[in-house]
Amino acid sequence: MKLPTQEADLFFEIMWALQFFVNQKLKMLPSIKTLGEYKALSKNEKVKVREALYKNQQLIDLFVKENPQQFSEEKLLTVSKWRDFIKGEFYIERFLKKQAIFISEKEQVYGVYGLYQGFDELIHPAHLPLLVETVLLPFAGKIVYDGIFHSYKIHFGSGICSNLKEIYMIAKQNNRIIESLESPPIARELKVQALKDWEPEIQDIYEKVKQLKGGPHYPLTYSSAFGLVKASVEFAQVVVSPSTDLNTRYKSLKKVERELKKAYTVLEREED
Repeated sequence: MKLPTQEADLFFEIMWALQFFVNQKLKMLPSIKTLGEYKALSKNEKVKVREALYKNQQLIDLFVKENPQQFSEEKLLTVSKWRDFIKGEFYIERFLKKQAIFISEKEQVYGVYGLYQGFDELIHPAHLPLLVETVLLPFAGKIVYDGIFHSYKIHFGSGICSNLKEIYMIAKQNNRIIESLESPPIARELKVQALKDWEPEIQDIYEKVKQLKGGPHYPLTYSSAFGLVKASVEFAQVVVSPSTDLNTRYKSLKKVERELKKAYTVLEREED
């Protein structure tokens, strides 16, 4: 849930150099004359410079142009990508093995890496979901925060917790968890095309299932079970067909629900 140490070292090398440059241009901390002095400052002392950086984005371009630290082209490219920062409030909804899940006010879901520490080392899971204010940045093909976040001591009720969970589950199911700010996400349609075509197998099952029949000489539970099986296979046919829309899928699923209710009714009327 955090960057490798070497990548975290690189992140802060670039970030402190950029912030020191901002401080020099805006003369916010005039007593700080060297990059070493700036690095030695506490996080609280750097906050004003940090805020000024995001309010003066043109300084990012100026840093790249002047290259005061004689950075390599690769490091300068990293800095230039930070113009795509996302600043705001986020709900940290859960911890995954590699990332923490951040949900924005616009219900965008991000997978975010920690820096030297994983978020599970900074935040106890019992405190989730947690509302924080921070800045997300692209770095090394991942999303990180900029090293500072402010958390709000707010306890959320079951309604908000359930809503945040559902936002995450929808994003996960539809491959919409944003894991990079450097390139557009892979189109969901491309992923679907890579899946196995199950239509022939489902059709074979349907041909067998449609032969299932109850009758006056069989218990009524047979008919209800067979009806449920047929409706379920028909739903599977609709789901695996790329030509069916969401409305058609809902209608097919409603048929499954009706058959399920019939089966419950039949069982409830059974006498031991």
